[in-house]
Amino acid sequence: MASILPPDTRPIVISGPSGVGKGTLYNRLFAAHPDVFTLSVSHTTRNRRNGEEDGVHYHFVTHEDFDTLIASDGFVEHAKYGSNKYGTSKMTIMEQTAKGKVVVLDIEMEGVKQIKSSPISARFVFIKPPSVGELERRLRGRGTETEESVKKRLAQAKVELDFAETPGIHDKVIVNNDLDAALKELDEWVYQPKPE
Repeated sequence: MASILPPDTRPIVISGPSGVGKGTLYNRLFAAHPDVFTLSVSHTTRNRRNGEEDGVHYHFVTHEDFDTLIASDGFVEHAKYGSNKYGTSKMTIMEQTAKGKVVVLDIEMEGVKQIKSSPISARFVFIKPPSVGELERRLRGRGTETEESVKKRLAQAKVELDFAETPGIHDKVIVNNDLDAALKELDEWVYQPKPE
């Protein structure tokens, strides 16, 4: 696999339940094609954690700045989780696209809905677990989730899996049963000839 741009360079929206392996998949895609893809860096109002860099992990902004961006239609998608806000700015996507990069967005179901109804032309792929039982095994295997957190994530996963069945939402659904096979399927889809 070489560093050549795919025929279709529109942003790629990757979604799927927590624990399904989205990050592992796109990081392996990035490694296979150096300098082709870039992960969209989201804006957030949450506090910076140890080791996080502004502009690398997130664009850390105040609630006021975030609200100003919402008011000026600066986001393609935004959502609130707990007391913090997260969003993907149009400027971030445009800047990276102008640099010749294919932008990859790792976003939740609500963000997918917002981008679908925005003027942004993107490609949508959903990463699906082989089963809810396997997803639960993976979440528990992380060793970082509390029982309450696992239950919450599984309930959300069921909602997302139902949503993924909606016709016309995703251009591609990939079952991540075997990482190498899922990566091959993702790579082939990303690099398929551009539709007429």
